[in-house]
Amino acid sequence: MNEPLQPDRCARVLRALAERDRLRIIHWLRCSPRNVGELAKLLGRSVASASHHLSVLRQAGLVQDEKQGKFVVYRLHPNVHCACAGGSDVEYLDLGCCRLEIPRA
Repeated sequence: MNEPLQPDRCARVLRALAERDRLRIIHWLRCSPRNVGELAKLLGRSVASASHHLSVLRQAGLVQDEKQGKFVVYRLHPNVHCACAGGSDVEYLDLGCCRLEIPRA
């Protein structure tokens, strides 16, 4: 039976978001792509800690990475992030099973 909710994927994505620092990373990546060093500084954490959180978010399909010179730059996955146009005050992450609204900064 094909379930439109996709409970396994949904649970994996929601687990990835159920952590304070990962939500903060999502917030900062909404504004612009960043490398792990920038995110570690914003979080006030080590590069290893920020890298771990980014790995969890990447495995959940929420962020993607791209090598740019000597840095790896992370951004929200375009299939997930919706920056609504037309003066809307919210953006959202489309998780497939649900949407997570993010107020604009």
